[in-house]
Amino acid sequence: MSAEFGRVALADVQANPDGRRVPIAKVGVRNIRFPISVKDRRKAAQHTVATIDMSVDLPHHFKGTHMSRFMEILNSHDGEISGDALPAILRTMRERLDAETAHLRVSFPYFVEKPAPVSGAAGLLSYDCAFEASSGVEEDFVLTVKVPVTTLCPCSREISSRGAHNQRGLVTVEARFTGELWIEEVAALVDDSASCGLYPVLKRADEKWVTERAYDNPRFVEDLVREVTLRLRAMEQVTWFRVRVVNFESIHEHDAYAEVEETRRAARRRATRP
Repeated sequence: MSAEFGRVALADVQANPDGRRVPIAKVGVRNIRFPISVKDRRKAAQHTVATIDMSVDLPHHFKGTHMSRFMEILNSHDGEISGDALPAILRTMRERLDAETAHLRVSFPYFVEKPAPVSGAAGLLSYDCAFEASSGVEEDFVLTVKVPVTTLCPCSREISSRGAHNQRGLVTVEARFTGELWIEEVAALVDDSASCGLYPVLKRADEKWVTERAYDNPRFVEDLVREVTLRLRAMEQVTWFRVRVVNFESIHEHDAYAEVEETRRAARRRATRP
């Protein structure tokens, strides 16, 4: 096959046949920086910049896919994409690239204004989030929210006459759901499960409060993953979840880790994208 460029016919090498009979599950482009719009619980939307991966399957008889078409599809959305636009983008990817399946991963920072617990001093706390969507043989959508927290060691508190060691932890929640699931809901749920949440601005009275709050709520990494699991189980719209917890230990060179994954029931209606 060839395309005309002026008076010169340019070969379409990607469309040539391939005789090695090796189908490719995913082929595409990665690490695209692109503006997106995400639903915000307090405002209509929040504008941020995402890192996007796009891929499709490639049958064994095609030599290659048309990489430029991925960028054309993204740029056809007027410089922005949103979670609600993902089904249309995936459908266009399948049509333009003659693919059976299409996949998108959109990773982005999401900012929530969080007041300090005593003084009320407010600041923006960032959460690393993502949504992964697939279309074709199976329709799928997974929301990921990473929430930084404080944990305090129950054993250290029990055996020490003064204080207890504590550290920052990171809780990663991945969820499939029906209806609506807000990023803010997930962040609040994790904060309630931890020894204490993190705050962008702390005055002295706030620092006293968070120190004592953590001391009164000691959590092993096992405690934290279980507490988050119980709260996710109580959310009717969540149909599947995976929780990963990492404590960046303050008195060890290594980190502590725990993970839980559960499937609750089949989704009854399409998820509303952030």
